[in-house]
Amino acid sequence: MTSQVNAVPADSLAARLARRELLNLEPYQSARRIGGSGEMWVNANESPFNRTGINGANRYPECQPPGLIAAYSAYAGVTPNELVCGRGADEAIELLIRTFCVPGKDSIGIFSPTYGMYAISAATFNVAVNTLPLAEDFSLPGDISSLSGSKLVFVCNPNNPTGTLLPLCEIARVAKTFPNALVVVDEAYIEFARNADGSPAQSATGLMAEFENLVVLRTLSKAFGLAGARCGFLLARPSVCELVMRVIAPYPVPVPVSVIAEKALSPEGIAQMRADVVLLNKQGARLTAALSDAGLTVLPSGGNYVLAFSSKIENLAASLTSAGIVARRYSHPRLKDAIRISYTSEQETDSIIEAIGRIDSK
Repeated sequence: MTSQVNAVPADSLAARLARRELLNLEPYQSARRIGGSGEMWVNANESPFNRTGINGANRYPECQPPGLIAAYSAYAGVTPNELVCGRGADEAIELLIRTFCVPGKDSIGIFSPTYGMYAISAATFNVAVNTLPLAEDFSLPGDISSLSGSKLVFVCNPNNPTGTLLPLCEIARVAKTFPNALVVVDEAYIEFARNADGSPAQSATGLMAEFENLVVLRTLSKAFGLAGARCGFLLARPSVCELVMRVIAPYPVPVPVSVIAEKALSPEGIAQMRADVVLLNKQGARLTAALSDAGLTVLPSGGNYVLAFSSKIENLAASLTSAGIVARRYSHPRLKDAIRISYTSEQETDSIIEAIGRIDSK
């Protein structure tokens, strides 16, 4: 079947924000997008020989594998035309910047400190970055209007590296404040996030029907344990997805990745993921208690990591290093006395706790 370019409604926010040249752009028509029917496929300059043992590895994959799109849309509670799959959420960040920001003219907005790739991806495309510091407790500041004028406003929730979890009312506040920008909510860690009563935190996908300007990024790298597979998703209104599909690479989802991802999104795979999250959060609670007992200040975290502060943070860093444990330090001025430690297995958590016990940070 021949792939057609879907029209983007001229009155949609996506059309108003998009780079002008993309509105009439005909995407590259790869062999898979053009499609066809027949017994012998000789339209894509592929090898007829599959020497890998992986079914379909000698053939180019579908741009958006139907089985994978169906599986993740069902998991996330969106329709297939509200979803784009790519090489991790990192690719989605770049795709959004390429689709909506004019180099040398437009800008993005971020709340700092946060995930560094928003600013780096913008810089590589000559797109300016407007930065607003988070509040003292790393929540959103009361006045966020200084980010007005940004084409994209990124909100990492839970925030990396602080672990801060924003309630949906705060996400809605951002969406209302910037009606003429796309508000991009990065939910890489959402499966780990819990409300105060222990219930799973709600995803911002529940706000997509209300806010045309809302985009949600998700990934299989964290809770699903597939960081090496590089599989992520952009969830948004169909008009946004259609424009992003005009700039995406012809084959963003390799065949082995699609196979692994579909298996992870099966009922059995999702059940395993949720069991893993329970185990990791349990180890995170042990890690938090050990750090607190050692005199460090630990931020409540909605992710699979903790950020701990101490005026003697070098003591902890040295103890971890001597034990062969690699944790994360930051150059950001507000994080110079902090260290981030990921949740891990019970055995490795035992080793980390042992290293923490060897410091005197009080």
